[in-house]
Amino acid sequence: MSVRLTMDVYSGRPNPIVKLNGKEQAEFLRRVEPTRRLVEDEPGLPSEPRLGYRGVIVEHEEDRSDLPPRFRIAGGDLFGRGLEHRPADEEIEYYLVDPDGPFRRAPEMELGWERLKLDLRSFREWREQMVVEKLKPYLLVEPCTCGPVWEPEWWNHASRQNYNNCYNYGTNYRTDTYAQPGKAAGAMYTSLTCASVKPAAEADALIDAPFVDNACPTEGHLVALVVWPGGDYHWYRKDASGWWSHKMGGTPATSKDNAGNWIVDPRTADRGPYTEFCGFMIVKHGHIKIE
Repeated sequence: MSVRLTMDVYSGRPNPIVKLNGKEQAEFLRRVEPTRRLVEDEPGLPSEPRLGYRGVIVEHEEDRSDLPPRFRIAGGDLFGRGLEHRPADEEIEYYLVDPDGPFRRAPEMELGWERLKLDLRSFREWREQMVVEKLKPYLLVEPCTCGPVWEPEWWNHASRQNYNNCYNYGTNYRTDTYAQPGKAAGAMYTSLTCASVKPAAEADALIDAPFVDNACPTEGHLVALVVWPGGDYHWYRKDASGWWSHKMGGTPATSKDNAGNWIVDPRTADRGPYTEFCGFMIVKHGHIKIE
C-alpha cells in the first residue's frame, strides 16, 4: 500500500503526483495526524477555486479511523468526510513542496518553485478573505450574443469536471482528455510562454485577436490566454452574459477571480501567479479541433 499525493495547482497542465512508501509514508502520516477540530470562527475550505495553489489531495488505503481515504490539505488544515482538523504538523505543506520534500520527484515541479512558495504563503490569507461574498454588479457589462451560455452545473458534473481543463472550458469543447494547445495539430507548445502557447492554439484554429479590446466578436466567442511564467498556462472565456468565466484544471467552473470578484476583464482580474497576459483570441464554433 502507498499514499498518493496530488498537488492541486495547475489549470492547463496535469497536476503533479507522487507516491509515498516506507519511511517517507510513515513520516507523512505522522505529520497529518489530526489534532483538534476547527472551531466556528476559523476559516474552512473555500467554496470557490482559485488560480495557483489550491492544496494537496491525499489518497490512501491505510486502516485509519481518523483519516478518510481521500482528503485535502489546504492552508495548514485537513478537510474531508468528517474531517475539519488541524494536523500535528501545521507546516506540512511547506515540507511537501520543499525542494528536498516528496514533490521533488515530480518532473512537473521542476519549474515555478519560487512562485509556488509565494502562492502557498498567501493561501491562508485568501481563505479568510473568501468568507465575504462579493455581489455581482449586473449593470456593468453588455451581453455577447455569440458567447457560450454560463452553465457551470454541466461542466461541474462528475463525469466531466475532472477530465476537462481550462482549454476545454475556454473553447467550450469537451474531450475528457485535459486538452493541450497544439496537440491535435501536431504542434504542441514547447515552453510555458506566451510565444509558445499562443501559436500552438492558432494551430488548433483559434484566431489571434490583438485589437478586440475585450469587445464581443461578431462570430464565435472571445477567449483570453494568460501564463504563469515557467509554470503553467490558463484560459478564460467571455460568456453570453458578457461576464468572463474559467475552469482551473479539474476544479469546478467559476466566474470569480482570485480576489473573489466577478470578472469584467481578464486583463485586470486577480490572476494569482498567472502574471503574463498573452492576449485575446477568437474561437469559431465548429472550426477548431483540440485533444
